[in-house]
Amino acid sequence: MDQLSAVGLAAAVTFFVGLLGVALVIWLARRSVGTAAVAAPVVVVVAVAAGVYASSRAMFLQAEDSRTVLLVLLAAVPVAAGLGALVARRVIAADRMATTDRMAREQEVRAEADRRELVAWVSHDLRTPLAGIRAISEAVEDGVATDLPAAMRQVREAVARMGDLVDSLLALSRLQAADPGLQMTEVDLGDLVSDAVAGLLPIADAAGVRLTGSAGAGVRASVAATEVGRAVANLVVNGIRHTPSGGEVASTVTRDAEAVVVAVQDQCGGIPADVIGRVFETGYRGTPARSPGAGTGAGLGLAIVAGVAAAHGGSVEVANVDGGCRFTLRLPVGGRPTG
Repeated sequence: MDQLSAVGLAAAVTFFVGLLGVALVIWLARRSVGTAAVAAPVVVVVAVAAGVYASSRAMFLQAEDSRTVLLVLLAAVPVAAGLGALVARRVIAADRMATTDRMAREQEVRAEADRRELVAWVSHDLRTPLAGIRAISEAVEDGVATDLPAAMRQVREAVARMGDLVDSLLALSRLQAADPGLQMTEVDLGDLVSDAVAGLLPIADAAGVRLTGSAGAGVRASVAATEVGRAVANLVVNGIRHTPSGGEVASTVTRDAEAVVVAVQDQCGGIPADVIGRVFETGYRGTPARSPGAGTGAGLGLAIVAGVAAAHGGSVEVANVDGGCRFTLRLPVGGRPTG
């Protein structure tokens, strides 16, 4: 075979081996960009080596000479792999940085949207009782309101709603701070939950809902008792509001190897799949009515529960069960992890 034919053969072999290598690199890239970056220069060296070896054989070089040429070419494979590894590190680092930046931007957009929604929602909820107070005041001033004690009760209820909203916002702001400043003490969680539930009996009786509960003996943990009591109360109140008259809200306290588990189960009928993932969001309400009715509180209860869980290094989850849903609050036995 003449030299021109040998060169053509080398080009053809290099092309086909390279084509297979490109397909391999593309396949690897779909699974791991780093692996593909390492493989790419190795594929180039192998393709060139295959072409040169084929041309050397075509030119009837001695087998020993062909093997020598091949070994010299293949000696470049480790170098190519090392270069590919270096490129892979750069590619992976750049990809991670780009992913981190993208996630940070998305989080900022979501946070800004949440802030705007919360401000609009809080303004709406404050304006409603304020409008009521203004109307009552004008009625009293004009002499239209003849039942002054009833008017004063309405004013007091409106003020209580605004105070509840402000208190909830302050609690949520404190829990979401970098250092919420929790005062941790070792307490019996069964007693703490029992006290929280007992304080809600009047609300449950008014709604016609039974409150039941059980707790394991000696379930103790280091927690911020006031905040955990608030979280449990919020879960129970949420269950009371969404359970029809004659239903039941049950609370249980157990302990596993790592955490104390407080579960509150109601008979709300379940939460729709498109809503259940948002119930702990600040300012989110699953109903079209944005303004809470009398006795419904500020509407930040579940967001505060999530804040209490996070501040303790724990978690809170919700799942639909037969006839209702179960909220599960997990708190580390030793309190919030440090470091």
